[in-house]
Amino acid sequence: MIRRAVIADIPKIQELLGQILRVHYNVRPDIFKSSGSKFSEQELRELIHDDQRPIFVYEDEEGNLLGHIFLIIQEAKGAAMLPNKTLFIDDLCVDETARGQKIGETLYQFAYQKAAEWQCYNLTLNVWNANAGAVHFYERMGMKPQEIKMETIINSHLEEV
Repeated sequence: MIRRAVIADIPKIQELLGQILRVHYNVRPDIFKSSGSKFSEQELRELIHDDQRPIFVYEDEEGNLLGHIFLIIQEAKGAAMLPNKTLFIDDLCVDETARGQKIGETLYQFAYQKAAEWQCYNLTLNVWNANAGAVHFYERMGMKPQEIKMETIINSHLEEV
């Protein structure tokens, strides 16, 4: 059900990335555009072949792509840091028509297993605080806050570029 993404998956991956963008736009319209994609088609082509940033997809029995997970293998850097390897979930999405079927949990558990297999110290991700559904989902998966990024909005009247 979960396999490495291939070039033929790019149109569906782009559709899923658009769904994620709409969620982000709904919680932070001051930051996100209402449409578009996080990656260009060319960037996705490169990522699909990058073993340090693998993309996996969830496919049902009929061959329908219902979700994806973008992973990044990161090495700790810095003189004050202990050496360790982290598996970072850069993107996890389940098609809005397939939510509630435990596909997100399956993708998360897949990432967890990959982190163990690749001898990572931890599994991390970023989630927007205003995206309460995602925060709740990751808490149910056993994740806990690692650090908190805070902000003060200086000029909320900037025009959209």
